[in-house]
Amino acid sequence: MKNLGKILLLFILQNSLWAGVVASVDSTSVTRGDMVTYTISMSGEDIKKPIIDSLCGSDIISTGSSTSIKSINGNMKRSYELSYQFIPTKSCVIEPVEVGIDSKKFKTKEIKIDLKEVTNSNDKDFILSLESNKKDLYVGEEFELTLLLKQKNRVRFVDSRFVAPKFNGFWIKKEFKPQKFQEGEYVITKIVYKLAPQRESLQTIKPALLKIAKRVKGRDMFGFMSQNVKWKNYLSNELKLDIKPIPNALKLIGNFKIDVEFDSDEVKLNEPFNLTIKVNGKGNLEDIESFKPYIKDVNIFDEKVVVKDSLLTQKIAFLSESNFTIPPFELKFFNLDTNKTETISTKEINVKVKNAKPKEELVIKREIVKSEPKIVVNVTKNSYFELSIFFILGTIFGVILMLLSPWNYFKKDIKSVNLKNPKILLIKLLPYKDNDDVKEIIEMIESNFYGDKRDTLDKKKLKAIVKKYNRLLA
Repeated sequence: MKNLGKILLLFILQNSLWAGVVASVDSTSVTRGDMVTYTISMSGEDIKKPIIDSLCGSDIISTGSSTSIKSINGNMKRSYELSYQFIPTKSCVIEPVEVGIDSKKFKTKEIKIDLKEVTNSNDKDFILSLESNKKDLYVGEEFELTLLLKQKNRVRFVDSRFVAPKFNGFWIKKEFKPQKFQEGEYVITKIVYKLAPQRESLQTIKPALLKIAKRVKGRDMFGFMSQNVKWKNYLSNELKLDIKPIPNALKLIGNFKIDVEFDSDEVKLNEPFNLTIKVNGKGNLEDIESFKPYIKDVNIFDEKVVVKDSLLTQKIAFLSESNFTIPPFELKFFNLDTNKTETISTKEINVKVKNAKPKEELVIKREIVKSEPKIVVNVTKNSYFELSIFFILGTIFGVILMLLSPWNYFKKDIKSVNLKNPKILLIKLLPYKDNDDVKEIIEMIESNFYGDKRDTLDKKKLKAIVKKYNRLLA
């Protein structure tokens, strides 16, 4: 039993060595702009690698991975290392990361990062900054973002790499060409972006990044002086913007003008009428939808809306066999200059189609009912005698019918037919098959007589129908 305990303990220790996860960073105390490498080491057979997009609120700049195989006591095991590089913008804590290994879940330990500001004046060789002409905006409202790069005169470096800020959640309307000018001891490069927010919320524009490689003196492994290349990162500030919805539940904001261009308001038969809609101005042109209208008996073909700088264009073609009218094209928006809701529109266009086919008028023909000639009966003395005889004979025939009551025999026959001969009843009822009550009985009789189903007829309902249609069935 003691040996068994030792074996179990050894097994547990081996598994703990091979199935585990450890997280580390290359430095826990960094200066603003420095890059941190976060590494997760994992060992085991079945490893589910974590998905990490950001650390400490900063986006991952680059990732790497490596695999190694180790042998302990003749057992081959795999180990993995995942590395993530990011630039922290504040002191923070890297939260534990969960990793699945051999159907078990492991968590790394949290790691604290301490960010220090640049204090040495020698480190201010390069300065990056972001500026905005507006901080509170509406969705779609244009604003200018300015990126300034200040470089000290006579600063030497080997290489440089610039990473522009990410404008997630913003439209990039225009990027102006960089401008360079001298200001004191710095050479300044200025880049202006024209942007517009896409959605309401508190939006953050992440910092821009400049990586500079300089030569530094050091000693090699043999103790000799040598020059190495060392990279240093410079970060700009980040910008927070408060984005509000467009007033009055509108979709468009800005100040626009609309116009329509076409060659002629006359076209030949089977030739399209082409026009171009142009919307010019500042605002969220990207949110303007297709102007394609609906016109009865006219085929309409629209091209995709094109937005370039402050101009929107759309081409539309109309094809018709007769003259038609194009209704005005309209835009409703909130004008930032007047702080009012405005509506602009074009004029309607009457298009004439040469050799157009005339429209067929709908003519409703009414049936003329001819009045039949009236029959005039002249009654003479002889006719009075004949009428008297007919009246007497009719009276005698009526008395005989009342005494014999032949309809009682008919009712009896119908009753027997309903119960014993449904085929005859079916034939009798067919002329009235469009009536709902008769239709239901006919379907049931046909199902019983011709189909596989055997439904029991409702005698009360059947008697009611026979009674209702007794006179008609006779």
